[in-house]
Amino acid sequence: MYLALDVHYKSNYAKSVGLTFLNKSDNEPQETFIETIEHIAPYQPGEFYKRELPCLLQVISKLNLETINAILVDGHVYVDNDGHYGLGGYLYEALEQKVPIIGVAKRAFHTNKETVKMVFRGASNNPLHISAIGLDLETAAQFVLNMHGNHRHPTLLKILDGITKTQ
Repeated sequence: MYLALDVHYKSNYAKSVGLTFLNKSDNEPQETFIETIEHIAPYQPGEFYKRELPCLLQVISKLNLETINAILVDGHVYVDNDGHYGLGGYLYEALEQKVPIIGVAKRAFHTNKETVKMVFRGASNNPLHISAIGLDLETAAQFVLNMHGNHRHPTLLKILDGITKTQ
């Protein structure tokens, strides 16, 4: 089983959502987990993970990690070519390196070109920027490339994004 996670910030709280799915060809989640986090940390430039990581961990706490093959996060595993962590790397460490993490970012960093693989899906000329820890980058990129859907964003990640942004 796989888990995809996302967080959306409202005026005074955050909504953290997780979707589980069995394989990359799934077009509907197996289960959906939604958590509301009341007291969120303020945004700190360059340290976004400090705000987002607790929200992700609250959803993850609802699952048995032994059943999860990999976790997909909206963001980067590394923020530079030297291996400094982004959200995905910090999540990997918080989970004691037990579950591989696939970062699926919409935007590139100019500092992490060597730790990211661009994936072009559908007819889009705008790539997704894939990074990984705990599994091979090429394997992670192929996984995202082959996920269900004919557009830039895989079907399940579009569903996840929609759930996080609704009430």
